Amino acid sequence: MKEKKYFVSVAGNIGSGKSSLTRLIAEKLDWIPYYESVADNPYLKDFYLDMKRWSFNLQIYFLSHRFKIHKEILSQKKSVIQDRSIYEDVEIFAYNLYQLKRMSRRDYNNYRNLFHEMTYYLKPPDLMVYLKAKIPTLLKQIRLRGRDFEKNIEKSYLERLNKSYNRWIGRYNCGKSVIIETDKLDFVNSKEDLAKITETIKEELRS
Repeated sequence: MKEKKYFVSVAGNIGSGKSSLTRLIAEKLDWIPYYESVADNPYLKDFYLDMKRWSFNLQIYFLSHRFKIHKEILSQKKSVIQDRSIYEDVEIFAYNLYQLKRMSRRDYNNYRNLFHEMTYYLKPPDLMVYLKAKIPTLLKQIRLRGRDFEKNIEKSYLERLNKSYNRWIGRYNCGKSVIIETDKLDFVNSKEDLAKITETIKEELRS
């Protein structure tokens, strides 16, 4: 795996374990990890308090940040694994906010057009890894990490995101993709489970 540079993105709903898997795979394969901007996000706390007011601001921040990170990843000489890709935003998060009437049609169309213009210039990941989890698993993971701004996340919001994720990954055509069912896995505490996922990623990249 060291003979070639790889770019892998880890996709998944809130609480699916993307950050943990990104860290563990990076350590195991000696890859460079890139994480989603959470702690330094100036809109996230406000967004969870008033989604309708802050949805467009939040999505534009994420789009700008992910575009910058994606360009940086492409310039790296070592293999990289990324926590959440730029491709998830428009089809999942922005779309759901629009469907829930927490983003106006005008803002959604503006955001969508900007997204397509920006991603046209990007080379997609070599592999998209989708961590698929049911709602009880997501809620458990969210409670365990204890982020204050996530305490008020609605179950219905997570359910909508899951439906959008399943629809999106089913028609993802920017490159290779693999779905990993995580409800019965504990890759954080189980070396066997982590090894199983690592081997799956390696096999997909080699094929």
